[in-house]
Amino acid sequence: MEINLRGKVAVITGGGGVLGGNISRSFVEDGVKVAILDIRQEQLDKRVEELKPLGDVLGIQCNVLDIRSLEAAREKLLTEWGRVDILVNTAGGNLPGATLREDQTVFDMEIQDFTRVTDLNLNGTVYPCLVFGKAMADQGRGSIINVSSMATYSAITRVPGYSVAKNGVNIFTQWLAMEMALKFSEKIRVNAIAPGFFIGDQNRAVLINPDGSYTERSRKVLARTPMKRFGDISELNGLVHFLCSEHAGFITGAIIPVDGGFSSFSGV
Repeated sequence: MEINLRGKVAVITGGGGVLGGNISRSFVEDGVKVAILDIRQEQLDKRVEELKPLGDVLGIQCNVLDIRSLEAAREKLLTEWGRVDILVNTAGGNLPGATLREDQTVFDMEIQDFTRVTDLNLNGTVYPCLVFGKAMADQGRGSIINVSSMATYSAITRVPGYSVAKNGVNIFTQWLAMEMALKFSEKIRVNAIAPGFFIGDQNRAVLINPDGSYTERSRKVLARTPMKRFGDISELNGLVHFLCSEHAGFITGAIIPVDGGFSSFSGV
């Protein structure tokens, strides 16, 4: 089965980050025109400079929590390339202030940090879906990929805000899949990937000790992962490409884990 996305136009929110940058590179290498959106100008410029030699790349500074900013990005993209085939919402992640320390309980949580992390992950997914989904509705086709989490399958300690937000992403993914198919076109599909445990900048401190050894939290994760390893960020690319292709034409409203078996294993 060959997946051919060449010539399609993709929007990647949070494209200056590790996950968004990884998916952006995989698309560009496969001949996709990629618009990278990020609020951080320095990281955005760096990502565009990195990928520009590989293919068609457009960098747009944009705030995913600002509808007008997103609409301006959409109009710039449509002026440049004329359509939107793919939207991948990677903007999000946890925030240090919203992660409870081992010695804290939920009653120690700062409400403002809870609000910030839920806003970033939930509304930071909903708003781009509405803005770029409108372009897909107008053209009658498109694929939206949201990012869920293992924190939606069962409770994970210390991350209440992130867990609540990602559960919101799940039901919004399913709801929007229904809405698009019923009211616009069966060729507009909305799905989510649910990454398992990958070591990145945001979680490195809680998974890796300063001396490079695994933390107790890492050991617990690996004990519940049948493959007994952390994932490599590139292992998400195949599923993303598949979900954006014609081969996934009857898949919508799905939340698919990429987790080495974590979500299916009882631990016994």
